[in-house]
Amino acid sequence: MAFLNEKNRKEVSDVLSKKMKDDVNLFVFYDNDEGKCPYCKQTLDLVKELAALDSRIKLTLYDVNVNKKEARFLHADKVPAIVVGGKRIFDVLYFGIPAGYEFSSLLEDIIDISNNTTRLSNDTKEKLKTITKPVDIKVFVTPTCPYCPQAVRIAHQFAMENKYIRASMIEAQEFMDLSEKYGVMGVPRTIINDTIPLEGAYPEEAVLQHVLKVGVI
Repeated sequence: MAFLNEKNRKEVSDVLSKKMKDDVNLFVFYDNDEGKCPYCKQTLDLVKELAALDSRIKLTLYDVNVNKKEARFLHADKVPAIVVGGKRIFDVLYFGIPAGYEFSSLLEDIIDISNNTTRLSNDTKEKLKTITKPVDIKVFVTPTCPYCPQAVRIAHQFAMENKYIRASMIEAQEFMDLSEKYGVMGVPRTIINDTIPLEGAYPEEAVLQHVLKVGVI
């Protein structure tokens, strides 16, 4: 199944060609049992199609039933999962297929990590340096939500800037148990350290203030 038509492939290839600098690694975890992971095959097809557009995108595929050590190390406790890395591995994760609007989140993450930078303001970057306690950010999304990529990208960039931050995109419909646990009635819904819920696409500064509350001693 092709996710991109010929025009889309050319557009994405051109963007990657112009904006990528260094290699980016995508560590993809899957389960061959479609009963346990109905979107794993589609996720594999998507990342393979994307990697074929630029040789600097490197894929490493892990069967979650075989590569349990790698899954634990990279915090891939659900499938399908994508962990993004460049010069180092970041706690930047995708749980569920990054399709629809979320495909743009993956592209922008790849470009940022390739250039070893983020697009956050300098003030935000400086304040993120003060975080010395673990911060976990979960962003629940659906592929048809146009506001979700903003929430995902802010969380992921925070994780790129500070090693104490883990940020995950979670496709709400694929992980209904988690959606129920965290009271997801609409998306995007961001949960910080399992205690602070944010409804909607908050601006960078507002998310930062909540993260600082739990991440600074």
